[in-house]
Amino acid sequence: MAPIDAIRRRIMYYRRIVSAYGLHKPSQLTFWHEVPQINDHFEPLSLGEYYMTFRTKADYPGPFDADGIPKLNYHGAIGLQYNPIAIAQFGLANYNLYRRSGDSDRKSKFLRAANWLVSNLEKNAAGRKVWHHHFDWEYRTLLRAPWYSALAQGQGLSLLVRASSETGDSRYTEAAQAALEVFFYSVDDGGVVFVDEAGDPWLEEYVVSPPTHILNGFIWASWGLHDYVLFSGDARVEKRLREVTGTLVRNLARYDVGFWSLYELSGTRLHMVASPFYHALHVVQLEIMTRLTGEAIFREYSQKWERYQHDRWRRAYALSYKAVFKLCYY
Repeated sequence: MAPIDAIRRRIMYYRRIVSAYGLHKPSQLTFWHEVPQINDHFEPLSLGEYYMTFRTKADYPGPFDADGIPKLNYHGAIGLQYNPIAIAQFGLANYNLYRRSGDSDRKSKFLRAANWLVSNLEKNAAGRKVWHHHFDWEYRTLLRAPWYSALAQGQGLSLLVRASSETGDSRYTEAAQAALEVFFYSVDDGGVVFVDEAGDPWLEEYVVSPPTHILNGFIWASWGLHDYVLFSGDARVEKRLREVTGTLVRNLARYDVGFWSLYELSGTRLHMVASPFYHALHVVQLEIMTRLTGEAIFREYSQKWERYQHDRWRRAYALSYKAVFKLCYY
């Protein structure tokens, strides 16, 4: 990468941060960074309310398109965009409230989000059905539009199987079946799976080379598989779910650096530690994983990382470490 390109990308990154936090202007970050919360109403063995509340996302203030579908404001050259992950989370948030209250407006919002997913499932370059992001995104390398994600596929699945279960409409089932297939193909073949040298399959939030194994995206994607198994009882999907859960069990310790959790396994000399938001999200996700799988290691690390979270020294060190990482890498 040319030095001027690296500088330009870094400036764009910090502009987004300042826009969201420094100037208090509405941005895409204000949608994502709500306080992570477990939904204590969920049942691990039944397809009911989603595992996290997404409470503030249910009442996202906009902007919306003419059909009531949320759009996120990325400002600058990107501007207003549909983000399939945000749309799925908006739908799941309203589904939770509909299940609890019977409110017809909440039902309408969750089904509108599910309808958008049905209508916007597209073939990628390899012919796999995915939800594309139709804008460039700054990550370790520039993700050129259109790009897709295991996280989007998993949360789309979680919403579609609930819409199908609620309505009996076969359109949702058919879309879920199509979206599911990328979980059985490698990233080199248009899928979202990377198999490492040990034979462990990873679900990749960002399809880049070499892979970065983003923890929160992997976990959320795996919940889509879990939900599809609850919905269908499909033995092939259940096998894949066991395999990716095993990957997490065997590799979770790699995300612990003794004072904080890692956002990803980037392979860089400095580790990419999680931001305070993503560290808190890991704590919540791992407790949910304990309830979904019965694997004790998830609770062990959830509780350990929660202790890190409340240790002022560790928190300050993690923030400083992350700032140095951002200056050196991305």
